[in-house]
Amino acid sequence: MARRGSEFAGLSVALVTPFVDGNLCLETLKQQVEFQVEAGTTCVVPCGTTGESPTLTHPEHERVIAETIQIASGRIKVMAGTGSNSTAEAISLTQRAAKEGADASLQVAPYYNKPTQEGFYQHYRAISEAVDIPHCIYNIPGRSGKNIEPATIARIAADCQNMVMVKEATGSLDQASQILATTDLTVLSGDDSLTLPLMSVGAEGVVSVVGNIIPRDVIELVTAFRDGDVARAQQLHLKLFPLCRDLLSIATNPIPLKAAMAELGRDTGELRLPMTPLGADQLKFLRSTIETYGLAAATV
Repeated sequence: MARRGSEFAGLSVALVTPFVDGNLCLETLKQQVEFQVEAGTTCVVPCGTTGESPTLTHPEHERVIAETIQIASGRIKVMAGTGSNSTAEAISLTQRAAKEGADASLQVAPYYNKPTQEGFYQHYRAISEAVDIPHCIYNIPGRSGKNIEPATIARIAADCQNMVMVKEATGSLDQASQILATTDLTVLSGDDSLTLPLMSVGAEGVVSVVGNIIPRDVIELVTAFRDGDVARAQQLHLKLFPLCRDLLSIATNPIPLKAAMAELGRDTGELRLPMTPLGADQLKFLRSTIETYGLAAATV
Protein backbone atom coordinates (compact mmCIF):
# COMPACT_ATOMS: atom_id res chain seq x y z
CA MET A 1 0.00 0.00 0.00
CA ALA A 2 1.34 3.42 -0.97
CA ARG A 3 2.33 5.76 1.81
CA ARG A 4 0.87 9.22 2.27
CA GLY A 5 2.94 11.67 0.25
CA SER A 6 4.29 9.03 -2.11
CA GLU A 7 3.70 11.38 -5.06
CA PHE A 8 6.74 13.29 -3.75
CA ALA A 9 9.01 10.23 -3.90
CA GLY A 10 12.22 10.69 -5.84
CA LEU A 11 14.31 13.86 -6.03
CA SER A 12 13.23 17.16 -4.52
CA VAL A 13 15.80 19.94 -4.81
CA ALA A 14 16.21 22.60 -2.14
CA LEU A 15 16.78 25.62 -4.36
CA VAL A 16 19.24 28.40 -3.61
CA THR A 17 17.95 31.96 -3.73
CA PRO A 18 19.96 33.90 -6.33
CA PHE A 19 21.09 37.43 -5.48
CA VAL A 20 22.71 40.22 -7.51
CA ASP A 21 23.99 43.26 -5.63
CA GLY A 22 21.92 42.29 -2.61
CA ASN A 23 18.65 41.91 -4.52
CA LEU A 24 16.71 38.88 -5.72
CA CYS A 25 17.70 37.74 -9.21
CA LEU A 26 14.52 36.28 -10.66
CA GLU A 27 16.04 35.56 -14.06
CA THR A 28 18.60 33.23 -12.48
CA LEU A 29 15.84 31.64 -10.39
CA LYS A 30 13.96 30.93 -13.62
CA GLN A 31 17.04 29.29 -15.14
CA GLN A 32 17.49 27.11 -12.08
CA VAL A 33 13.87 25.93 -12.06
CA GLU A 34 14.05 25.19 -15.79
CA PHE A 35 17.25 23.20 -15.17
CA GLN A 36 15.36 21.00 -12.72
CA VAL A 37 12.36 20.59 -15.03
CA GLU A 38 14.66 19.44 -17.83
CA ALA A 39 16.43 16.99 -15.53
CA GLY A 40 13.18 15.28 -14.56
CA THR A 41 13.29 16.31 -10.90
CA THR A 42 10.09 15.52 -8.97
CA CYS A 43 9.86 18.71 -6.93
CA VAL A 44 11.63 21.99 -6.18
CA VAL A 45 11.74 23.50 -2.70
CA PRO A 46 12.11 27.29 -2.57
CA CYS A 47 12.86 29.17 0.65
CA GLY A 48 14.36 26.36 2.69
CA THR A 49 17.62 26.68 4.59
CA THR A 50 19.48 26.27 1.29
CA GLY A 51 17.46 29.21 0.02
CA GLU A 52 18.76 31.40 2.89
CA SER A 53 15.22 31.88 4.18
CA PRO A 54 16.41 33.36 7.51
CA THR A 55 17.75 36.40 5.68
CA LEU A 56 14.82 36.95 3.31
CA THR A 57 12.28 39.61 4.15
CA HIS A 58 8.66 38.45 4.22
CA PRO A 59 7.91 40.14 0.87
CA GLU A 60 11.00 38.48 -0.65
CA HIS A 61 10.03 35.12 0.82
CA GLU A 62 6.56 35.34 -0.68
CA ARG A 63 7.94 36.61 -4.02
CA VAL A 64 10.41 33.73 -4.40
CA ILE A 65 7.68 31.17 -3.73
CA ALA A 66 5.18 32.85 -6.05
CA GLU A 67 7.74 33.19 -8.85
CA THR A 68 8.83 29.57 -8.48
CA ILE A 69 5.23 28.37 -8.74
CA GLN A 70 4.64 30.55 -11.78
CA ILE A 71 7.81 29.33 -13.51
CA ALA A 72 7.01 25.71 -12.68
CA SER A 73 3.57 26.06 -14.30
CA GLY A 74 2.55 22.58 -13.17
CA ARG A 75 5.51 20.93 -14.91
CA ILE A 76 7.24 20.17 -11.61
CA LYS A 77 5.90 20.09 -8.06
CA VAL A 78 6.65 22.97 -5.69
CA MET A 79 7.05 22.37 -1.95
CA ALA A 80 7.24 25.83 -0.41
CA GLY A 81 9.47 26.38 2.60
CA THR A 82 7.09 28.19 4.94
CA GLY A 83 8.13 26.95 8.37
CA SER A 84 8.94 29.22 11.30
CA ASN A 85 9.61 29.15 15.03
CA SER A 86 6.39 31.15 15.34
CA THR A 87 3.29 29.06 14.68
CA ALA A 88 1.29 32.11 13.61
CA GLU A 89 4.00 33.14 11.16
CA ALA A 90 4.25 29.63 9.72
CA ILE A 91 0.49 29.59 9.18
CA SER A 92 0.52 33.01 7.50
CA LEU A 93 3.36 32.09 5.13
CA THR A 94 1.76 28.74 4.34
CA GLN A 95 -1.64 30.27 3.63
CA ARG A 96 -0.01 32.65 1.17
CA ALA A 97 1.90 29.81 -0.53
CA ALA A 98 -1.28 27.73 -0.79
CA LYS A 99 -3.11 30.67 -2.33
CA GLU A 100 -0.33 30.98 -4.93
CA GLY A 101 -0.73 27.30 -5.82
CA ALA A 102 2.00 25.45 -3.91
CA ASP A 103 1.68 21.66 -4.10
CA ALA A 104 2.92 21.24 -0.52
CA SER A 105 4.76 23.01 2.27
CA LEU A 106 7.99 22.21 4.08
CA GLN A 107 7.61 22.88 7.80
CA VAL A 108 10.90 23.07 9.66
CA ALA A 109 10.85 22.21 13.36
CA PRO A 110 10.44 25.42 15.36
CA TYR A 111 13.99 26.55 16.04
CA TYR A 112 15.73 28.36 18.89
CA ASN A 113 12.76 28.37 21.26
CA LYS A 114 13.07 24.56 21.69
CA PRO A 115 9.46 23.46 22.23
CA THR A 116 8.45 20.48 24.31
CA GLN A 117 7.13 17.44 22.42
CA GLU A 118 3.63 18.71 23.19
CA GLY A 119 4.63 22.05 21.69
CA PHE A 120 5.78 20.34 18.48
CA TYR A 121 2.50 18.46 18.30
CA GLN A 122 0.37 21.56 18.81
CA HIS A 123 2.46 23.52 16.27
CA TYR A 124 2.00 20.99 13.49
CA ARG A 125 -1.64 20.38 14.33
CA ALA A 126 -2.38 24.10 14.09
CA ILE A 127 -0.72 24.31 10.66
CA SER A 128 -2.57 21.21 9.49
CA GLU A 129 -5.94 22.61 10.54
CA ALA A 130 -5.27 26.07 9.08
CA VAL A 131 -4.00 25.11 5.61
CA ASP A 132 -5.42 22.19 3.65
CA ILE A 133 -2.49 21.23 1.44
CA PRO A 134 0.05 18.42 2.00
CA HIS A 135 2.79 19.26 4.50
CA CYS A 136 6.26 17.85 5.15
CA ILE A 137 7.64 17.78 8.69
CA TYR A 138 11.31 18.83 8.57
CA ASN A 139 13.24 17.41 11.49
CA ILE A 140 16.77 18.83 11.71
CA PRO A 141 17.87 19.06 15.34
CA GLY A 142 21.36 20.16 14.32
CA ARG A 143 19.84 23.44 13.14
CA SER A 144 16.69 23.71 15.23
CA GLY A 145 18.19 22.64 18.57
CA LYS A 146 15.59 19.99 19.44
CA ASN A 147 14.59 16.60 18.04
CA ILE A 148 10.98 15.80 17.15
CA GLU A 149 10.79 12.32 18.64
CA PRO A 150 9.32 9.44 16.61
CA ALA A 151 6.41 9.06 19.04
CA THR A 152 5.50 12.72 18.46
CA ILE A 153 5.70 12.31 14.69
CA ALA A 154 3.44 9.24 14.99
CA ARG A 155 0.96 11.29 17.02
CA ILE A 156 1.01 14.10 14.44
CA ALA A 157 0.52 11.57 11.64
CA ALA A 158 -2.44 9.99 13.40
CA ASP A 159 -4.25 13.27 14.00
CA CYS A 160 -3.24 15.34 10.95
CA GLN A 161 -4.03 13.61 7.66
CA ASN A 162 -2.41 16.31 5.52
CA MET A 163 0.93 15.88 7.30
CA VAL A 164 2.15 13.40 4.72
CA MET A 165 5.97 13.45 4.71
CA VAL A 166 9.02 13.73 6.92
CA LYS A 167 12.28 15.27 5.75
CA GLU A 168 14.55 13.22 8.00
CA ALA A 169 17.79 15.04 8.85
CA THR A 170 18.65 13.62 12.27
CA GLY A 171 21.33 11.35 10.81
CA SER A 172 19.74 8.42 12.65
CA LEU A 173 18.68 5.31 10.77
CA ASP A 174 17.02 4.13 13.98
CA GLN A 175 14.81 7.21 14.11
CA ALA A 176 13.87 6.85 10.44
CA SER A 177 13.09 3.18 10.99
CA GLN A 178 10.83 4.02 13.94
CA ILE A 179 8.92 6.56 11.85
CA LEU A 180 8.52 4.11 8.99
CA ALA A 181 7.38 1.36 11.36
CA THR A 182 4.80 3.45 13.20
CA THR A 183 3.35 5.73 10.49
CA ASP A 184 2.32 5.66 6.84
CA LEU A 185 4.26 8.85 6.09
CA THR A 186 6.70 9.10 3.19
CA VAL A 187 10.23 9.62 4.51
CA LEU A 188 12.68 11.69 2.46
CA SER A 189 16.35 11.97 3.32
CA GLY A 190 17.46 15.39 4.49
CA ASP A 191 21.15 14.55 4.04
CA ASP A 192 22.55 13.80 0.58
CA SER A 193 25.19 11.43 1.93
CA LEU A 194 22.50 9.32 3.65
CA THR A 195 20.06 8.98 0.75
CA LEU A 196 20.97 5.37 -0.05
CA PRO A 197 21.25 4.22 3.60
CA LEU A 198 17.84 5.73 4.36
CA MET A 199 16.29 4.21 1.25
CA SER A 200 17.59 0.84 2.41
CA VAL A 201 15.24 1.03 5.42
CA GLY A 202 12.27 2.41 3.49
CA ALA A 203 12.77 6.08 2.63
CA GLU A 204 11.59 7.01 -0.85
CA GLY A 205 13.93 9.78 -1.94
CA VAL A 206 15.70 12.93 -0.85
CA VAL A 207 15.31 16.67 -0.44
CA SER A 208 18.70 17.38 -1.90
CA VAL A 209 21.28 20.14 -1.81
CA VAL A 210 23.71 18.61 -4.30
CA GLY A 211 20.79 18.12 -6.69
CA ASN A 212 21.19 21.80 -7.54
CA ILE A 213 24.23 20.84 -9.63
CA ILE A 214 23.85 17.14 -10.50
CA PRO A 215 20.13 16.29 -10.41
CA ARG A 216 20.36 13.54 -13.01
CA ASP A 217 22.94 11.61 -10.99
CA VAL A 218 20.79 11.79 -7.85
CA ILE A 219 17.73 10.68 -9.83
CA GLU A 220 19.72 7.76 -11.24
CA LEU A 221 20.74 6.66 -7.75
CA VAL A 222 17.17 6.79 -6.43
CA THR A 223 15.80 5.05 -9.52
CA ALA A 224 18.45 2.32 -9.48
CA PHE A 225 17.65 1.41 -5.90
CA ARG A 226 13.90 1.55 -6.49
CA ASP A 227 14.33 -0.77 -9.50
CA GLY A 228 16.34 -3.28 -7.48
CA ASP A 229 19.74 -2.50 -8.99
CA VAL A 230 21.48 -2.21 -5.63
CA ALA A 231 24.98 -2.55 -7.10
CA ARG A 232 24.42 0.45 -9.37
CA ALA A 233 22.91 2.44 -6.52
CA GLN A 234 25.95 1.67 -4.35
CA GLN A 235 28.28 2.69 -7.18
CA LEU A 236 26.51 6.02 -7.56
CA HIS A 237 26.44 6.56 -3.79
CA LEU A 238 30.22 6.21 -3.63
CA LYS A 239 30.69 8.46 -6.65
CA LEU A 240 28.46 11.13 -5.13
CA PHE A 241 29.91 10.88 -1.65
CA PRO A 242 32.83 13.36 -2.12
CA LEU A 243 30.36 16.02 -3.29
CA CYS A 244 27.72 15.21 -0.68
CA ARG A 245 30.05 14.97 2.29
CA ASP A 246 33.49 16.46 1.62
CA LEU A 247 32.51 19.43 -0.51
CA LEU A 248 29.27 20.39 1.19
CA SER A 249 30.78 20.10 4.67
CA ILE A 250 33.68 22.52 4.20
CA ALA A 251 31.40 25.37 5.33
CA THR A 252 27.80 25.88 6.40
CA ASN A 253 25.19 25.23 3.71
CA PRO A 254 24.63 26.97 1.29
CA ILE A 255 28.10 28.58 1.24
CA PRO A 256 29.93 25.77 -0.61
CA LEU A 257 26.94 25.01 -2.84
CA LYS A 258 26.68 28.59 -4.04
CA ALA A 259 30.44 28.67 -4.62
CA ALA A 260 30.20 25.49 -6.70
CA MET A 261 27.28 26.87 -8.68
CA ALA A 262 29.23 30.05 -9.35
CA GLU A 263 32.18 27.96 -10.60
CA LEU A 264 29.80 26.14 -12.93
CA GLY A 265 28.18 29.35 -14.19
CA ARG A 266 24.81 28.54 -12.58
CA ASP A 267 24.63 31.26 -9.91
CA THR A 268 26.38 34.48 -8.94
CA GLY A 269 27.53 32.84 -5.71
CA GLU A 270 26.41 35.91 -3.80
CA LEU A 271 25.43 35.33 -0.16
CA ARG A 272 23.77 37.42 2.50
CA LEU A 273 25.35 38.09 5.85
CA PRO A 274 25.93 36.35 8.16
CA MET A 275 26.86 33.88 5.40
CA THR A 276 30.35 34.67 4.06
CA PRO A 277 32.30 33.33 1.05
CA LEU A 278 34.79 30.48 1.15
CA GLY A 279 38.42 31.22 1.92
CA ALA A 280 41.14 30.71 -0.68
CA ASP A 281 42.13 27.22 0.53
CA GLN A 282 38.49 26.12 0.71
CA LEU A 283 37.85 27.41 -2.79
CA LYS A 284 40.89 25.54 -4.09
CA PHE A 285 39.57 22.33 -2.50
CA LEU A 286 36.13 22.94 -3.98
CA ARG A 287 37.53 23.41 -7.48
CA SER A 288 39.57 20.23 -7.18
CA THR A 289 36.57 18.27 -5.92
CA ILE A 290 34.19 19.31 -8.70
CA GLU A 291 36.91 18.75 -11.32
CA THR A 292 37.63 15.26 -9.98
CA TYR A 293 33.89 14.52 -10.14
CA GLY A 294 33.93 15.47 -13.82
CA LEU A 295 32.18 18.82 -13.67
CA ALA A 296 33.71 21.50 -15.86
CA ALA A 297 34.03 25.04 -14.56
CA ALA A 298 32.36 27.72 -16.65
CA THR A 299 34.58 29.56 -19.09
CA VAL A 300 34.54 33.34 -18.91
